[in-house]
Amino acid sequence: MTKRIKNREVKVCPIVLRKSGSTLELLVFEHPLADVQLIKGTLELTDSSVESAALRELAEESGISKVSSTKYLRSWESGFQNQLWHFVLCEVSESLPNNWSFYTQDDGGHTFNFFWHKLGDSPKFKCYEVFDKAIKQVENLCI
Repeated sequence: MTKRIKNREVKVCPIVLRKSGSTLELLVFEHPLADVQLIKGTLELTDSSVESAALRELAEESGISKVSSTKYLRSWESGFQNQLWHFVLCEVSESLPNNWSFYTQDDGGHTFNFFWHKLGDSPKFKCYEVFDKAIKQVENLCI
């Protein structure tokens, strides 16, 4: 069961960043059926907070479970299917590789291919408009 606020579907978007020289990079992944995306999922009735939902989604979709801290960044009216997104910065306590694949149970099971996108650069990948706008929101919050 999912939480709805004023008939909006509430989404959480854990943001994982890393520093590469003087640039910030954002963790993104390629979905085998739906282009490049940010990790995102629905706030469930069993979630105690937006931050706990972000940690759950991060683990479910990427396998990342070692998070040293979280920081709520802001909400965002996505303009997509009446979704309200909550961005949560997740400080990962381990060094992550440049790219990796993770098999998730999402939608019956998929392999997600993770990589880093330099914030401020034009995307060199195909993604749906809502994710392009979400990446711009993250850029505005973080650089």
